[in-house]
Amino acid sequence: MSDQVVVITGASDGIGAAAARRLRAQGEHVIIVGRSPDKTKQIARELDSPFYLADFADLDQVRSLAERLRSDAPRIDVLANNAGGMMGRRFITVDGNELTLQVNHLAPFLLTNLLLETLIESRASVITTSSVYHRRAGTLDLNDLNLENGYSAAHAYAKAKLMNLLFTRELHERFHSSGLSAAAFHPGIVRTSFTKEFGGSARFLYSGLASRFLRSPEKGAATLVWLAGTEAHDNWTSGEYYKDRKIAHTSRQVRMPGLAHSLWDLSTSLTTLA
Repeated sequence: MSDQVVVITGASDGIGAAAARRLRAQGEHVIIVGRSPDKTKQIARELDSPFYLADFADLDQVRSLAERLRSDAPRIDVLANNAGGMMGRRFITVDGNELTLQVNHLAPFLLTNLLLETLIESRASVITTSSVYHRRAGTLDLNDLNLENGYSAAHAYAKAKLMNLLFTRELHERFHSSGLSAAAFHPGIVRTSFTKEFGGSARFLYSGLASRFLRSPEKGAATLVWLAGTEAHDNWTSGEYYKDRKIAHTSRQVRMPGLAHSLWDLSTSLTTLA
């Protein structure tokens, strides 16, 4: 496939930037979304692509982003929800949500829903970056999504990545019959700056000497590029979770009856979509 309109969030660095470069080289019309003005503009200039700035720690900026995309991009063939990261200390955003929850789950949830009419009309694919780390999430307590009890940065990240998978499953269940396809993927352990705000062992792993054993951003982006550049019904199955272009194992919670539906309803409330 070529000549698609592909929106990639978190595209100013890491696997998002690597995917943008590869998809642009394949002939796709890539729209860059990033938080850092300098990095985002640099990638956009390099690829001769339009760009938008949005900080997912502020849901009003997500709403503004969606409004501009609806106006400027009447067709969106692929929405890649790639923005996210592992944070440090527990922090509550201006919207009243724990930062890891909001940046990794609530913001892409809101953006996807606000673009839903365009996505369905375009028979689009929604691709969300998750992680094998979701298996360490423990039990997802919908009554404590903000992790007021027992917070740790790694714990919060694992739960957010689990939510990415539940979101993908529920998006498929609700809208695949209307023409929308959805998939999540694990990029591998990649040399990126997404743990910049996180201390301890994770920062050591993702930087310094240990980083030489990690995947390159290009390798990490390969499955995203494959999902974005191919048709779901011919090459991959909507609603599934992929690793290295193959369906991957998920935790039992991902398949727990009713959990994805309940998370969707709660996320609707937390983002004031209703």
